[in-house]
Amino acid sequence: MNEIENLNRTLFLHINAGNETPTWLIQFAIIIADWLIYLIPLLLIALWLWGEHDNRRLAAKACLVTFLALGVNQLISLYWIHPRPFMLDLGHAWLNHVAESSFPSDHATVFAGVGVTLLFGGATRLAGAVLLTGAAVAWARVFLGVHFPLDIVGAIAVAGFAYGAVTLLWQVLGEPLVDHFERLYRILLAWPIKAGWMHH
Repeated sequence: MNEIENLNRTLFLHINAGNETPTWLIQFAIIIADWLIYLIPLLLIALWLWGEHDNRRLAAKACLVTFLALGVNQLISLYWIHPRPFMLDLGHAWLNHVAESSFPSDHATVFAGVGVTLLFGGATRLAGAVLLTGAAVAWARVFLGVHFPLDIVGAIAVAGFAYGAVTLLWQVLGEPLVDHFERLYRILLAWPIKAGWMHH
């Protein structure tokens, strides 16, 4: 075991909840770990349905960044399996999870991908909220014993790579892609748009 893995495990054991941890704190962490991820699709839908063109552009780009990053995660886990802590009988697992590769964290990847896209797209306050929420989710998943700290670091790195890759293509394809989806949106949801329930 190399020094990085030693550090990874040591940090995990410092963060991971133990038998002495209050039940209310574990339950609170479970809510954070399992449920806050659903705020991301709600946010992106809201940006599209009730936002201006710039908001829609950000939402579309954030989706592409996130999908690419999650695809990279799948490739990494396919070729390099890093066991989760409970698979190594390390620490305590307070959250049921499939025994699969832990690196990188998909949850952290989603928050990092959306957060960094919003940040560099100029929506700094919204980006800050997303990244802070993502940090809470990342902490909770380590705290509950289903991820190592370096799984989170890996997620941030993958999200950064995905953002860079999408940005290169976005300069050429981004605007036509958003225009196409806006036309489709106005056709499919013409009635609620006309009724004023959604932004044109």
